[in-house]
Amino acid sequence: MKAHTIIKRPHITEKATHLSEKGVYVFEVSTKTNKREVVKAVHALYNITPAKVRMITVPAKKVFVRGRVGFTAKMKKAMVFLKKGDTIETL
Repeated sequence: MKAHTIIKRPHITEKATHLSEKGVYVFEVSTKTNKREVVKAVHALYNITPAKVRMITVPAKKVFVRGRVGFTAKMKKAMVFLKKGDTIETL
């Protein structure tokens, strides 16, 4: 898989913003990817080797909107921990 298909987009929330100040960046990744592929993709896109990566699978949730039942999409997040002094400038 190519780096752009592995890492879909940065996951920007209030919690992710606070973590980025500590050197931890959160990305939304493909549901079929693993930690090694995320490390290679971050290195290819940002020229930085992460210290470690943690993966989180977010399950689909049931929602009720306008009288109809539906589901939110499931997704996978990757928390990328960088070494001290390293930053990702595009975020």
